[in-house]
Amino acid sequence: MSVRKYFGTDGIRGLVGQYPITPQFVMKLGYAAGRVLAAQGTKKVLIGKDTRISGYMLESALEAGFSAAGINIGLLGPMPTPGIAYLTKTFRAEAGIVISASHNPFYDNGIKFFSQDGQKLPDEVELAIEAELDKDMGCVESAHLGKANRIEDAAGRYIEFCKSNFPSQYSLNGMKIVVDCAHGATYHIAPNVFRELGAQVIEIGTSPNGTNINHECGATSMAAISAAVVEHQADLGIALDGDGDRLMMVDHTGYVVDGDESVYVIACNDLHNGTMEGGVVGTLMSNMGLELALAEIDVPFARSKVGDRYVMELLKQKGWQLGAENSGHVINLKHTSTGDGIIAALNVLTALCHTGKSLFDLRQGMKKLPQVLVNVRFAGDNDPLTHADVKASVTSVEARLAGRGRVLLRKSGTEPLIRVMVEGPDHEEVSALANEIAEAVKLAC
Repeated sequence: MSVRKYFGTDGIRGLVGQYPITPQFVMKLGYAAGRVLAAQGTKKVLIGKDTRISGYMLESALEAGFSAAGINIGLLGPMPTPGIAYLTKTFRAEAGIVISASHNPFYDNGIKFFSQDGQKLPDEVELAIEAELDKDMGCVESAHLGKANRIEDAAGRYIEFCKSNFPSQYSLNGMKIVVDCAHGATYHIAPNVFRELGAQVIEIGTSPNGTNINHECGATSMAAISAAVVEHQADLGIALDGDGDRLMMVDHTGYVVDGDESVYVIACNDLHNGTMEGGVVGTLMSNMGLELALAEIDVPFARSKVGDRYVMELLKQKGWQLGAENSGHVINLKHTSTGDGIIAALNVLTALCHTGKSLFDLRQGMKKLPQVLVNVRFAGDNDPLTHADVKASVTSVEARLAGRGRVLLRKSGTEPLIRVMVEGPDHEEVSALANEIAEAVKLAC
């Protein structure tokens, strides 16, 4: 496969104002994507965004680029990434474009694409767009310029879709739920979904101002929601990230329930109901405790590379329906075409309603092994993973773990980071070993 110049594992992402997240590049990206998609018959795309202040600028730039390529544009405004995927299908648009940097701070932003079936663009289409970006930008004749219109009822459509994925025989009446929207794209959607299904909802992270997205809130910063659940004596907490495709939960004790535990709860319920199709796909970062817990109930487990697109690829390859990353991306193809934090929360809540048990009770079947992740920032073209001292450090740690755990080093697909993960039976031991490898990576950078 050709080397990607712009697209990472989750679209194109970077610091706003620095190449490639500039208005000039993004306008050309819209034109290049429009040219490629038009060759496939596309005449309409949808554009949605999260709540970052830079979204206004990038939305306008994309709109101009697509219009210059002769593509009509439907503007969704603030909308969760999975909502854009869903609406792309329902509007019969050939592509959906998301302006978001997901869990990153407000000063980052990015662009990612969905195909007409609500899934991420195939690699060959992204590579074709990259090839088009190397050409000069043009413009169709005036009579063929694309038109834009704003879709005013986008949020309401998606709310109803989410509610339709919660069984009609169940209700959330009597349940108190804290919902943290990370001041992101779900701020006007998620609380309404759970409230309209009967829950008493306590909102946090629902006052976006353009710069507070993901700041000390949401699925990447769980202290606030853990404290709120305990303070309000809530049944549980639901934390989403800035673009709404990640889910982290909190049980009534304040314990953080990650993507591994959520997918375990969903799998157990599917198995009990006789609706389990195949097994569960995790990633190289999935906790070994998930693998062991699924084995106890005879549910197959397979690991993909890190990234929800790779989870999706392996699900398709195996013909399975359920997959997750421990960071909170949960994919359930019985309900959605991509990872969806709100739908995943509803799947977990379905299990609670079906069993009559609490989240605390349902997570007990899975015992996580201590897993420590250390991020090391690097710069330039240097690849620390190829350095002899780094390899020697990894070999040494693996020998000391002697089959009792795992070591994983990988580059982030969205940031200039080396992620060092060590997993094993003792937290103090794996923490020391992870930091030992991280020091070797730092010296090699």
